[in-house]
Amino acid sequence: RSGGKLSDLYDKKLLVHSSLVLFTVGSLPAGFSQGMGPLIVSTVAGPLIGGVLVDTSWLGWRWCFFIGVPFALLAIALSQRTLDLPTSRREVKADYPGAFLIVAGVSALLLWVSLAGNRFDWLSWQTAALTGSSTLLLGTALRVEARAPEPIVPLGLFRNRTVTLTTVASLLVGVSLFGGTVFLSQFFQVAMGQSPTAAGLMSLPPVLGVLLASTVSGHLLSATGRWKRYLAAGAALMTTGLALLATIDADTSFGRLSLSMVVPGSGVGMLTQNLVLAAQNDVRAADLGSTTSVLSFSRSMGGTVGTAVLGAVLAHRATAELDSGGTGTGGTGASGTSESAAAGHGVPDMTALPAPARSLVEHAYASATAELFLCATPFALLH
Repeated sequence: RSGGKLSDLYDKKLLVHSSLVLFTVGSLPAGFSQGMGPLIVSTVAGPLIGGVLVDTSWLGWRWCFFIGVPFALLAIALSQRTLDLPTSRREVKADYPGAFLIVAGVSALLLWVSLAGNRFDWLSWQTAALTGSSTLLLGTALRVEARAPEPIVPLGLFRNRTVTLTTVASLLVGVSLFGGTVFLSQFFQVAMGQSPTAAGLMSLPPVLGVLLASTVSGHLLSATGRWKRYLAAGAALMTTGLALLATIDADTSFGRLSLSMVVPGSGVGMLTQNLVLAAQNDVRAADLGSTTSVLSFSRSMGGTVGTAVLGAVLAHRATAELDSGGTGTGGTGASGTSESAAAGHGVPDMTALPAPARSLVEHAYASATAELFLCATPFALLH
């Protein structure tokens, strides 16, 4: 989050290189990771590339992270030679207290939504401790930011109605987009019995929707300067698409499933970048970095919260479906298999289950995924 503010104050080229170095340094330990805990869920073309790598015996899942390292190093070399950005030289005072308080407060909140319902109950002393700490830290951060000469988050930005509304909309986009679609790849593998590569290929329709809608709407917005109509259309498409995805099951045809994915993908394409453009066009040049970072952070925050909460909904619903789906599943591992996948512990090997148990898991997971999209739909509607 602080990168946007730093770009308003310091050498932009240095920050670009620093970001690439951080990406490279972060990819290496992720590739050498010994478990799922430290790993991130990817979006856009990531599922396809990742699926192919996972299915390739001599590469494996670690190359989902290693593959980006040479490209990052190449980007550093090319940008060093060709990137020429203006350097701002003025005396500044870094807002270290504000940065620390924001990071600590948000971390406590994310720990809560990530672990509640899994490591401890939603209503528990751990919940009270984490939410209380988050509230206290973020409240203190607001006071610090209001007095800091160079705040990480200039609170004056939120006096601008456009910035405030686009920030809230970005948060909701994150909840409905990442919180819902992140589970599609698991749906393809668990409910439809597809391989990782096939699941990646089946994830392409929303990518195409994002590409086409963002390109066309961005061009029209730049040409006309009118952005509200595209944001409204994007929200409508996203809401409609999520509602369509709420009707899927294990027997849904790929044609219908593709349409159900293209529609929200098109909505995402019209929303994400145009929200940023709308805010950028309404602030001073000196605040462009901070404004962009606020919106990006809000979208990521919404995605993290949405993934955790909707994941809990998915796990609960899948378990309930299995409990009511028939007798004799206790010894097959069906309940544990579906629960493990829904909780984000990795995609199980469905071929290891007996046929009756596999059918139960497929239909339970499909039903739970549909309900997940139903829960995500109101957030898209609020845009």
